[in-house]
This record gives sequence, structure tokens and C-alpha cells, in this order.
Amino acid sequence: MPTRDLTFAIVGSGGDGVITVGDMMAQAGASEGLHVMKVEAYGPQIRGGESSCTVRLSADPIFAQGDLVQVLVVFNWADFARFRGEIICGENAIILYEATDETPHDQIDLGPIEEVKWVSVPFIELAKESAGTTLAKNIVTLGLLGELFNLPKDAMERAIKGKFSKKKKAVLEANIKGFEAGIKHASKIEEAASGMRLQYTPGEPMLLMSGNELSAVAALHAGCRFFAGYPITPSSEVLHLLSELMPKVGGYLVQTEDELSAIGAVIGGSFAGVKSMTATSGPGLALMTEMLGLASMAEIPAVIIDVQRGGPSTGLPTKSEQSDLWQALWGSHGDAPRVVLAPADVEDCFHATVAAFNIAEEAQMPVIVLSDQFIAQRRETLSMLTLDHEVIGRQVPSAGDLREYKRYKDTKSGISPMSWPGMKGGEYQTNGLEHEEDGSPTSMHLVHEKMNAKRYRKLRLVRSKYSFYRRYGAEKADVGIICWGSSKGPVKEAVQKATARGERVSAFVPQLLYPFPYHEFNEYLKTVDNVIVIELSYSAQFYKYLQTFLHLPEARTFVYKRSGGKNLTVGEVEDKIQKVLEMGALRREVLV
Repeated sequence: MPTRDLTFAIVGSGGDGVITVGDMMAQAGASEGLHVMKVEAYGPQIRGGESSCTVRLSADPIFAQGDLVQVLVVFNWADFARFRGEIICGENAIILYEATDETPHDQIDLGPIEEVKWVSVPFIELAKESAGTTLAKNIVTLGLLGELFNLPKDAMERAIKGKFSKKKKAVLEANIKGFEAGIKHASKIEEAASGMRLQYTPGEPMLLMSGNELSAVAALHAGCRFFAGYPITPSSEVLHLLSELMPKVGGYLVQTEDELSAIGAVIGGSFAGVKSMTATSGPGLALMTEMLGLASMAEIPAVIIDVQRGGPSTGLPTKSEQSDLWQALWGSHGDAPRVVLAPADVEDCFHATVAAFNIAEEAQMPVIVLSDQFIAQRRETLSMLTLDHEVIGRQVPSAGDLREYKRYKDTKSGISPMSWPGMKGGEYQTNGLEHEEDGSPTSMHLVHEKMNAKRYRKLRLVRSKYSFYRRYGAEKADVGIICWGSSKGPVKEAVQKATARGERVSAFVPQLLYPFPYHEFNEYLKTVDNVIVIELSYSAQFYKYLQTFLHLPEARTFVYKRSGGKNLTVGEVEDKIQKVLEMGALRREVLV
């Protein structure tokens, strides 16, 4: 029987071309109008080591990577063992494995399943015979999967030609032969794939992009013309892409010696009147803490993208976690207001980044975009039509302001016009010291109290204007889920499944984390009987943050938290929903 949704996983060593297979499958699916989500994982080594790629292809919209794998390709079982507990096979999954690897099946942990279909495939031999090199086994795999599961083979072949178009003609021809060998071999094992051919109607091509790529594109759309950064996994793609694109729009990019230098350069660029940004991960954000205080005190716009990874220290540099929250919210000396936004999917990385520039420029303060590895490095499909967002600039002095310019004038909104070096009449003194309205340093308590109030007053505008959130499910719910960031996808799918079963479940996902959107949270809490807080943080940072501002009834609030390293699954969320629904039903029976 045909299926409308398939999840594939390919596992091998660095150099096996596992990621290339996933990229080409994803590109082909997107070109045919399929909904695609592609996630890659690899070990912490700089070179070599295990790598895997998971690709979900669906005729219908999807929001998560797919809990269970229906098709698993393994070039080396030793590499697969390093993903134990992360790649889980579904019942009756098809396992295509390298014929020369004779690891006993009973020594392989595929998860809690009873039946799978084991299929031995001579990937290496087929590659050597057809393409003349064992390196083509990934392209053989592409042809095999395309034929077995009714994937868009013509689009796959175009992807191969695009990949090798700049190579010698013989290289391209060899890979095409490998692709055709995979298609031909499929006829020998097609019975194993019976009932698992993807059913879809080709549609308009869709964009296929990662969160990091969209963050870079968004920065340019917002008018960013200066980027300073230091490469750090998993944010480096922002630096890489902007290094290509920034010069094309007349901008400048500097790869600094460390993250401290990067934020210093960003503050300098912004002070000079240019929209400026950096991108980093948790360890880099820690180094930027002092400079964030400077940007806050001197009221200088700055955008910082923090792509979270597993921590602390070097931690899990290639895997996702939601454990930089406290650092982003409170990592500062003194009272240093900043704004924290959390994109919830790949497309949201575009909108959150543009919003970050708008807020930074309008409110003249640092804005942290708290992304994470799961959405930053995964690729998913989206419509180009959605990539549009209003752009706002900073408030500059008028002719009247410049007659007696006070850079830090104590206004009702807290926002005072900002000049740039060379603006006639706009000269002022600035540094990290507390200051009078004209910028002159002071240590007076009364001035410090007044200027603190001014700086924090700007957050009122941000809260009223930018408190964007998403809400899914029932208007009145027995169970309401609160989550943030990349947890949104699995939660949304779980809520949709619960709704289809007739269960009253909803979800609330804020994009603005700080300043805290009191009103929106409190209005949502009025509509739910029980609350589940879900996050990938062992210390439950999000739940404890919510407790700072909200009254969460202890008897009706449940927390599901765990470490990162494995992305949140729909099944985990569904399991928690069912347990809370059962507890709620039991309470009602007792009351009756």
C-alpha cells in the first residue's frame, strides 16, 4: 500500500558521502513540491568519525523530523552504534546494509521493535563496478532509494549533475553510472519495499534552506552591512554565507581572533551608524558578556545570534540543547536590559532575525536571537512568498534635536535620538560609565537611578509591539503545553494528533522571551485546566524562568525536561499528554 510520508536515515563514516545523499534527496523532494525536513548528525571530531543524515519526505505538511525511521541505510554498523538511542527504527522498517559487514543482527540495537526487513546490498561492489571507485557508493544508494520508494529520480539526477558540474566530465559520467547501477539493482530487492512507495502529486518547487542560511539572508534584508564573528559550531554557516554575500551588497565582514573581539567590533560598527551583527554559540556568548553590558549602558544597537548546543564547556558541539536560556536572559554584570527572541523553526529564523534588527535599532539595545542546532542546521522546505518582513531603522536626531543635542535625553519612551560620528551638532561623549543626559560621566545615585529607569523603560515598547507568539489546538483545553524554540515542531504535531483523536489539547509558543509577555501568558493560562512545560534543559531553565513571572498551580503543572543530544520527538510529547489526561480524568472521578 502506498504511503504519503517516509523517513529515511543513512549512516556511515566521514567521507562516505552520507550528508551528500541526504542533500540530494532533500533537493529532489523540494523541487517536486514535497514537504522535506533533513537533519544531519556527526561526532565531535574535526575530521572523520561517524555521521548520519535523516530525511523526511511527505506529501503533507510536517513539523518534526520523524520519530521512527522506515528506511535505514548503513554502510558500517560500528558507526551506527554511536547513534544508539538517537536513530530508532519503526516496526517493519527496511534495513539496507553493506554486504561485506557481517556484524550479527542480534548484536545491533534498532530500538524496541520486533520485526524488520534485513536486506544485504553490495554498495561497495556496485560502486566499484559501475563508477570505478568505491567513493560512489553514496550515489549508488541514491539510485537504489529512488527506484525502490518512488522518489523523484529525474530530480535526483539533476542534483547529481549540479553537484559534479564543475568536476571533470569523467567524474560526472562515473557518478551517473553509479546512480543507474543503484536503480538497476533495485529490481533484485524490490519485494522488500512492497507497500512503501511514496505517493504524491508533484507540485510547485519549494525553497530548501537551513535556519543559519535564513538568518544570514534575513540580516541582509534587514540592512545589516557589517558582520564580525569567530567560527564556532553550530553557528559557523552564518559567517560562511555572509562572507560570500556581504561584499555583494557593499557590506563588510571581519573574522576576528575570538568572540570578545567580534562583539567589540559589532558595537563599534553600530556606533558608527551601520547595522551590525555577530553569530556564536554558548561558549562564545559567555565571552561576550562584558561587552553586552557596554552596549546596554551606551544604548548601542547590536544583534547577536546564539545557536545553542549541548553544554557546558565544549559539551556536545554538534548537537542541540536549550540550555543557554539563563545565560541569554541574565548573563550580565549590573542591570543591563536586553531583548531575547527565540525562533521556533527554519522559516522563523528569517523573521526573528529581521525583528531583532528592528528592535535593536528602535530600542537601541542588544538583542539576542536564541536559536539552536536543530533548527539552525536542519534544512526544510518553505515558500519564498513567506520571506517578507518590514524593516525599521533607528531614530536619528532632527534639526531641532541638534541645536542642543542630548544623546541620552530622558524621554517618555526611554528612546533618545542617536547620531553617528561626523554628524554636525551630534557630537557627544560615550563610554561604559554612567552618564548625564549629554553623556558626561557621573557617579551620582540620583542620575544612576534615573538612567536605569530610562534604559528599562524602552522594554515597555518592545513588549507591546513585538510580543509575537503561536497558539495551536483547542480554545478551551484539558491540557495546555508551553514550550519554546525548536520544541515547537514536535509539540505542534502532537497537538494535531491529539485533536484528531478528539482530545482537547493546546499549545502556546512565545517568540519573545524577554521582556516577558505577561498578558499573553496569563490569557492563555485561563483557557487550560492542566499545564505541561516542555524543554530540552536538564535543570529545567524555562520552567524556572516561567515561575519568576507566573503563578503556575503546583497540582496542575507538569514538567517534561531532559538533556539535549537527541531532538525532542512527537512520541515523547504524546506520552506526556496521555499521562496528564489520565490524571485529569482520575481527579474528575474523585470529585464526582
